[in-house]
Amino acid sequence: MLKLIVFVALSVPIVYISRNSLRSPRSHGFFRFFAWEAILTLVLLNLDCWFCDPFSVHQIVSWALLIISICPVLEGVRLLRHVGRPSETRQADVPMLDFEKTTTLVTTGLYKYIRHPLYSSLLFLAWGVFFKAPSWLSGVLALFATSFLIATAKMEEAEDVRFFGSAYEAYKKQSKMFIPFLF
Repeated sequence: MLKLIVFVALSVPIVYISRNSLRSPRSHGFFRFFAWEAILTLVLLNLDCWFCDPFSVHQIVSWALLIISICPVLEGVRLLRHVGRPSETRQADVPMLDFEKTTTLVTTGLYKYIRHPLYSSLLFLAWGVFFKAPSWLSGVLALFATSFLIATAKMEEAEDVRFFGSAYEAYKKQSKMFIPFLF
């Protein structure tokens, strides 16, 4: 019962942040909402096993993925804010968070290698949480989160092509979606 209360309490800010995107099912934020909810569910499901059997292989893999998940989000947001020059005046055809309203295409730093470091971070987070207590239910939730993050990235890329045009198309050819040199 406590986990259900925590789920609802943490879902409220997620719904609030996503409120505009939830009214626009063709926006990247619509799919991102469901990825966030799947990851939240996964965290609550595996919370009891967070520190169980700390030196097992699955816990070591989990901690490695969780630690790796921190870097892309920090560097990605920093680059979006400083290089992307977000502006409230950007007229977007879809709802966006303030730091997403970039007016300059970011292709330096981590963005030179991957187009979606923030979603990459969420992928590492989801699978890191999965490895806390691997189970079929955790696997299904991690796959849901992964599917929604891929859908989020694809929708965002369509939005970026509309805004940045051929420059974004060229950038797609030079970078990977989530993992440098791989995917």
